Amino acid sequence: MAGCGALKALGGDHGEIKSMRVHPDYRGQGVGKAILLHLLAEAKSRSYARVSLETVSHEPFVPARRLYGRHGFIACPPFADYGEDPFSHFMTLEIA
Repeated sequence: MAGCGALKALGGDHGEIKSMRVHPDYRGQGVGKAILLHLLAEAKSRSYARVSLETVSHEPFVPARRLYGRHGFIACPPFADYGEDPFSHFMTLEIA
């Protein structure tokens, strides 16, 4: 398997990208982008107005945060049941 992702309903018109993983053998080949675009299309089909995510703030996750940023995600405060955490980075995207 090259990769996987999960989308969670948070209630109303808000969803969360819960998980995205790409097998190390496939990193840098567009698999993460393909998964993200698929999850965003699914979010649109569910009529979500916003999709948010939580990711780790450590250096190895910088490429993931760049990917999200290239697709319009911006930093945001904690959402849903999350609280402030120095190891977490929160991002959100308003879906047109």
